[in-house]
Amino acid sequence: MGRTLWSAVAAIALAAVLNTTVSATTSKPAWLTLARAQLPTLHVEATASMIGYDRVKRFGPPWKDVDGNGCDTRDDILKRDMTKLEFEGADTCHVQSGRLHDPYTGKFINFVRGSKTSLAVQIDHVVALADAWRTGAQKWTQNRRVAYANDPDVLLAVDGPSNNAKGDDDASQWLPPRKAYDCRYVARQIAVKKKYTLWVTPTERDAMANQLAGC
Repeated sequence: MGRTLWSAVAAIALAAVLNTTVSATTSKPAWLTLARAQLPTLHVEATASMIGYDRVKRFGPPWKDVDGNGCDTRDDILKRDMTKLEFEGADTCHVQSGRLHDPYTGKFINFVRGSKTSLAVQIDHVVALADAWRTGAQKWTQNRRVAYANDPDVLLAVDGPSNNAKGDDDASQWLPPRKAYDCRYVARQIAVKKKYTLWVTPTERDAMANQLAGC
């Protein structure tokens, strides 16, 4: 092969490598890049005491209409996260039925409002209220805690049994059973803790870092 032709082939090969590298770099979603950047900025501290914690007294009764749109927060999140919505007559607040593609399990859940059926879909605080309490929220004002409890950025409509299984665990203790969502879940927890200046425990930080490293 002549020198000129060889140089041309080498140049093409190098360009292919560079393009592959750029593609691999830019293919990472923005939320993952942000989570990896935010995690090292979170304060790390041992968990605080649960003394004084009470869901209603400290974070307000569920669910308030904090944005003044006439609908309570639970219905706002159901409307945001579900499809095929049906309402009670002309009332566009109270969701009577809908379909949820649950992020935690990947399954589709047909929601029907009722005393025996509503809990099939629950509203999860991505960073649980009790977890927030023991990582900084006990120092907040009451108004800030109520705002947190009703912040759409903190909330997800999810499979009821999965939410019950999670309880108030952090990322070192529980991750969604749907492995494909674990990275997004951890990234959302980091975003919440960053927004509200909540800290992470050493084991929680390490679990988050390990999860993001494999994303």
